[in-house]
Amino acid sequence: MPELNTPARVVVVGDALIDVLRDSETSREFPGGAALNVAVGLAVLGVPTALIAMVGDDADGAVLRAFLDQYGVQLIATSGPLGSSRAVSDRTDGEPRYFFNDAAKARRIEFGASERAALEAAELVVVSCFPFDDTAQTEAFAAGVSDPEHRLVIDPNPRAGMLHDGPRFVRNFEALAVRSLLVKVGDEDADLLYDSTLDELRERLVEAGARTVLATAGRLGASVSSANNGLIRVPIAELDSPVIDTMGAGDATLAASVCTIVNGGLPLDTAAWQTLLADAMLTAAATCRHEGALLRRP
Repeated sequence: MPELNTPARVVVVGDALIDVLRDSETSREFPGGAALNVAVGLAVLGVPTALIAMVGDDADGAVLRAFLDQYGVQLIATSGPLGSSRAVSDRTDGEPRYFFNDAAKARRIEFGASERAALEAAELVVVSCFPFDDTAQTEAFAAGVSDPEHRLVIDPNPRAGMLHDGPRFVRNFEALAVRSLLVKVGDEDADLLYDSTLDELRERLVEAGARTVLATAGRLGASVSSANNGLIRVPIAELDSPVIDTMGAGDATLAASVCTIVNGGLPLDTAAWQTLLADAMLTAAATCRHEGALLRRP
């Protein structure tokens, strides 16, 4: 894994929080958040990475900072006025129910000199679970990313409990998506934001002008669609051990994909995309064989 003083090749922007998993017998806590998961996943894969996120000056913030330090991820933090974010997944009654604290609902990132310098220096900028329904924050972020067509990777990754204005989120997300290098979407994004199928969302983004759209469909695998290469699909990867926790699958897929792109560039043909997707699915499958969202390799 990279050392903390190694210059970041990738900067990830978005959420960092404490994931609380509850069931009828136990309650367990893990450092999490989609952006944090992707940043740590990239570091595990050997890519020097920085994370721009809101982290409170509290006990949870200390846990998040220590976790990022452990994996060599540089943190550029906006102090959370309400403390650090928490997400509770309550599985007591079977199907998970999700709750977010006030800090998570009011999350905010300031894009000052340090943040803008990090964004400008990065080879790739990845944004995940960002408050796109806050136009001022979205515009501040977009202003800091030059040449987004060659440097910006977007995963909208909305959470119902943190979403304030769905239509505004869609407008601001799509305005950036059509100017990005790669957009990653999942079936939950299609359902929550568009009330549509994942296939419909993928094609909508391509038709709107998105260069390349990577779509993850859980047990149905993943696909990528672009104007140049058409549609390419790969199945999930099968491993001998049982699935333990699917929480980090999408983030692992994104981290593995970004790792391939930062090291070798965006794939240019069908064979290269199939290789990228197959590797991402293998990484996601290995991650799902462990509790929590930390990226794993077989």
